[in-house]
Amino acid sequence: MNRVKAIVLRVAGTNCEAETAYAFKLAGADADIVHMKELYKRRRSLEEYQVLALPGGFSYGDDVAAAKLWANELKYKLGKEVERFVEEGKPVIGICNGFQVLVKSGLLPAFESTIGKQEATLAFNDIGLYHDRWVYLRPESGKCLFTRGLRKLIFLPVAHAEGKFVIGSKGLRRLEENDQIVFRYTDEKGNLASFPWNPNGSMGNIAGICNPEGNVLGLMPHPERYLHKWMHPSWTKLQNLDPEGDGLILFRNAVKYASRL
Repeated sequence: MNRVKAIVLRVAGTNCEAETAYAFKLAGADADIVHMKELYKRRRSLEEYQVLALPGGFSYGDDVAAAKLWANELKYKLGKEVERFVEEGKPVIGICNGFQVLVKSGLLPAFESTIGKQEATLAFNDIGLYHDRWVYLRPESGKCLFTRGLRKLIFLPVAHAEGKFVIGSKGLRRLEENDQIVFRYTDEKGNLASFPWNPNGSMGNIAGICNPEGNVLGLMPHPERYLHKWMHPSWTKLQNLDPEGDGLILFRNAVKYASRL
């Protein structure tokens, strides 16, 4: 059986591509870090890959608004290729800046079409500042392929200035009715709570969502930053930490799913 191949896109300003590629390799895939222009100049093709990742960072300096320029580049230069990739059922993950790309390009929440109009946004944190901390996340969706088998709270870091998930009331209801809310911010007991548990003020404490089919995931927390127990901020103090960090299951699930395509 051929190994799954994951493509991790980068542009000027991304800074998490190496960690994301490492996460896929740890999960059993081959992973290439590829600049966007290699695709739209036809030097590389998405057809070579079974998983697509948009990593975190500050693409193009987050000029105009976080990830807006990258979102437009993706939509208008690679829109057809990405649309085909998604419709073939292949896994796509956008982390932090990558989540902002998915939302602002119309790939999430994608109520009406695979890639369409922007229906939500990631706005400035309620505190008005860049903020980083570790957060608890409660898995919610039964359809998202990235979280299959995940039944417990997980602990991951966030690091962003524009991470507040905002959507209209009708859109929020559709997310809930469609089972598209993948993660919510909670306290350590799994209860919805305000700042600092919800680090940005996201509506409904939403930390991540998927498309209606469950193969496109966007989330603000960074799963690639917790792959081994020694990446936990208190690993020298806590007893019985799992050798694998909480973020690895997302990458394992994607690779396992893609291996069947």
